[in-house]
Amino acid sequence: MRRLGRALLDRCAQGRSCADRGSATVWVALTAATMCAVFAAVLCLGQAVAARHRAGGAADLAALAAADRALWGSPDACAKAIEVARAQGAELVRCTVVGEIADVRVRARFGPYAPSVRARAGPSPAVPGLPAAVP
Repeated sequence: MRRLGRALLDRCAQGRSCADRGSATVWVALTAATMCAVFAAVLCLGQAVAARHRAGGAADLAALAAADRALWGSPDACAKAIEVARAQGAELVRCTVVGEIADVRVRARFGPYAPSVRARAGPSPAVPGLPAAVP
């Protein structure tokens, strides 16, 4: 080991390239830290998007369940929406049933995120000049 150290010192004393002196290690460490930070940010963004999609799915299903029970009355329709939202791992924040149209807002907790999503469900409106039902 002493020979290697002495050979390196002799090489530097002769004016050959010895200017780096470990700077590559610093650059590699900085690059690795930066890549880890970017990767963590991408993971957080992915988790936020997944939370939003989970909340959207729960809201859609809760709205469909409420619209299905809309003719039985608003309390029964909203009770069914609460049941469906809980089955999806979400909570019903608001439920409004007017006629056959259900309008719900659902919040789903997923990690540190808790997006709130609104969904509406009911029969499609009739368009003048078109048949009421398509075969």
